[in-house]
Amino acid sequence: MAEYRDYGPAAPHGPDMTGTHNPIHDMTMNERQIFDYLLKPDDSYNEQGVYWGDMSWSEQIRFVMKGDAKETKREASNVWAMFKKDPLSPVSYYFKNMVLPGAGLGLEGYVLFSIGNIKPLFQAKGTFPDCWKNETICNHIWLAAVDYMEISGIIVGQILVGILGDWLGRRWGLIQDATIMFLGLIMLTAAWGVTENGWVICYVWSLFFYGIGVGGEYPMTATSGMENAVGSGKISTKEDRLHRGRKVTSAFLMQGWGQFFNQVILILLLLIFHHGSGNPPYSKVAAQWTYRVSFAIPAVGTLWLVYYRTYKMKSAGKQLAAAKKKSKVTGYDTQSLKLTFTYFGPRMIATAGAWYANDIFFYGNKLFQSEFIKVILPGNTSILPGWLYNLINVGVSLVGYYLASFLIDNKLYGRKRMQMIGFLMDFIFFVIPAFHFDYYRSPAHVKEFQAMYFLSSFFNQFGPNAVTFLVAAEVYPTPIRATAHGLSAAIGKLGALTAAVLYSYIDDQTRFYVVPWFGLGGMLVTVLFLPDTTGLDLKEQERRWQYIRAGRESEYHGVAVHPKHLSYWERFRGVGKYYDADADYKQKIEEMRTDWESSQARKGNEKAGHYDDDEEHDDSVWSSDVSTFFEKTKGNSPTIRAKEKDYTE
Repeated sequence: MAEYRDYGPAAPHGPDMTGTHNPIHDMTMNERQIFDYLLKPDDSYNEQGVYWGDMSWSEQIRFVMKGDAKETKREASNVWAMFKKDPLSPVSYYFKNMVLPGAGLGLEGYVLFSIGNIKPLFQAKGTFPDCWKNETICNHIWLAAVDYMEISGIIVGQILVGILGDWLGRRWGLIQDATIMFLGLIMLTAAWGVTENGWVICYVWSLFFYGIGVGGEYPMTATSGMENAVGSGKISTKEDRLHRGRKVTSAFLMQGWGQFFNQVILILLLLIFHHGSGNPPYSKVAAQWTYRVSFAIPAVGTLWLVYYRTYKMKSAGKQLAAAKKKSKVTGYDTQSLKLTFTYFGPRMIATAGAWYANDIFFYGNKLFQSEFIKVILPGNTSILPGWLYNLINVGVSLVGYYLASFLIDNKLYGRKRMQMIGFLMDFIFFVIPAFHFDYYRSPAHVKEFQAMYFLSSFFNQFGPNAVTFLVAAEVYPTPIRATAHGLSAAIGKLGALTAAVLYSYIDDQTRFYVVPWFGLGGMLVTVLFLPDTTGLDLKEQERRWQYIRAGRESEYHGVAVHPKHLSYWERFRGVGKYYDADADYKQKIEEMRTDWESSQARKGNEKAGHYDDDEEHDDSVWSSDVSTFFEKTKGNSPTIRAKEKDYTE
């Protein structure tokens, strides 16, 4: 870009007879400013037109801090304006844009958390200990299957609905998930048998069925939330570039609120049905009412979710449909799947491997609680202390969820660094008590043990748990995004299954010896194979994908192959060698010219009475200056010359 930034407008010249003319030389100063505004937005480029990833570290800090301050002021001003107009409008905005997109995950967090919370009630004296604890009248295999079948159902749903979401569309995947979860909740609420063992069997299969719907929520919520953050025009929106991660993680953190409300409701229900007391012995009637009402409540919310997704989310699959139409694909895009594994296969190691390691930690976190309760309350038989500590832990986790959503788009911290630090801190908080187990379990030091418990929860949410959910969709192209996310999540859930099986065969201290190393493993695959998509325009990534799909990977020179947005493995393979800011700028102008020519041809067809009703078009980007530039230089367009050649042959 130096040729016109340093020396001003190009001098007048005659017509290009060589076919190698650079159209930038024909730009007026005003046209140049228009193209800079469209192609070099001020949230990614400085006043000199330098991409933020190309700046020195000190320049990046100044650029990011200045941009964040400006955006914070803008958002605060908007919130204040909304509040002055209607004090409840900010709440309404949050509910519409953060709560509703994550409602499915909120219900999922509620129900799955409830399963773990209900089990101690079933094992308590006076309820069903002969079945659930002593295993004298119930088959131990079916009791173990409560955990295994739940996770198995989730894995099936993650893979199956991920594929269906890319095949039939995001909207149908979302509707299907909500419907399956609703039916599953009806089954869980009504589960019973002629014997207690029959009840367990019915309960297990109900969990499996419900798990299929839960599993589908992962790829559907991530992909639909992410793609709805992207503008539908030729030029990506600032909202996508600055807040895409926040939008997705804000939906994901509803999982935490689901866990929170589940614990609150269980405590209230037990107090209501156990005569205002949470102390043992508990009755079978109190346990049954607490269990069934706790599942009936989210069934009502899930039924409403079926309605909302059916009638209020009709454009959920818009980006996928546009991507398929561009690639001339109907049905499932198998070619994109093959190309994704060819070009992005190592990314799957990062998204799936890190998720696997994270789920080992996520389920391992409960190890702390059982140990310190034994020390703090020796001989305790009440389930309330465990539930209350769960409540505190969920509150700490929510702080981590929210902090992750606030910083996940920050260019100085972002996705990759957040995940690396989260894994590292979890490793530290597990490895310390592992090698000083008796010391930290002693009454004199149990408070330090508790502190590590809560801090490990915090860094799990403010780290890999939030990031894995986002990047498992973000680093892959639109046509197979749900499939890739579902596969990553399914492998991640194998981590939960590994933990459930492994913890059954080793003692408490051995568990602490085993778990920390998954933190180091997760950090390692993150460092080597995960690209940092913080600040990367999602449409720029889709633009690169079109070149890959056309077999022209080496011809793409944009920021999606900037070393800043590539993993160390991709840099080692030389993917970043194609990055060329100047060549990319010229290339973008020619791509815009092609779109402009299509727009002009379409308008001509419309004048002739031929209408294209199958596709939405956004011509707002074609300002008079842009149109004038393309009009006066269209004889120099490679596209025009190619068409003229075809006409003369």
